[in-house]
Amino acid sequence: MAGRRFIVGGNWKMNGSKGSIDGIIRFLKQGPLSDSTEVVVSPPSVYLSYVKNNLPGKISIAAQNCHYVSKGAFTGEISAEMAVDIGCEWVIVGHSERRHVFGETDEIVGKKVGHALSSGLKIIACIGELLSEREQGKTFDVLSRQIKEIADNVSDWSKVVIAYEPVWAIGTGKTAAPEQAQEVHVQLRAWLKENISESVADSCRIMYGGSVNAGNCKDLAAKPDVDGFLVGGASLKSDFVQIVNACV
Repeated sequence: MAGRRFIVGGNWKMNGSKGSIDGIIRFLKQGPLSDSTEVVVSPPSVYLSYVKNNLPGKISIAAQNCHYVSKGAFTGEISAEMAVDIGCEWVIVGHSERRHVFGETDEIVGKKVGHALSSGLKIIACIGELLSEREQGKTFDVLSRQIKEIADNVSDWSKVVIAYEPVWAIGTGKTAAPEQAQEVHVQLRAWLKENISESVADSCRIMYGGSVNAGNCKDLAAKPDVDGFLVGGASLKSDFVQIVNACV
């Protein structure tokens, strides 16, 4: 990983109650969680403060989404400033469910990245191809388009992590083979070197996401350009501790 600190994010999506979240908090406190791994969890917005107030400070909190303006008549949205106000350090932007279920375009994702950074949040910026796009040999065409819109709005690369999440692997039980993940991460790093700078390419962390679990995490983490994971369903289970410790 060339000195890049391993990072694991738990995206709880639209799951949880105070009772079930108390259980997650218990196993996160019990751990043990490797000090060499940066850990970020992302509860539903209504539970952000509750989780923030009950987890150890070494675990950071991320909003799952934010709008690209500070305030206004946007029913149902939250702003980056609101997330900062309650103690969030991170926000997930461009998740495939936001893109494909809620219709967020590359342009909208880019605007969210720019606004969230200017508001003081760090970014987990998600990109990924559909199965049909992979089968047509268009994987990197799609990823290049998505990452360019993100990059055009980045003011500080030290506050951005890229999460490669092939859409066909999210919640399906199908996982990209470690070699497939490594291949794409190498291509993304090459894109950063060519289009941003060599130093950004060397330092930017690239997470993998897509049905990561306790059984496959160590093989994925062993790949030199896989700098961490963005975990969905498995982050709701105690197995998440093993995933956090995958690089130990």
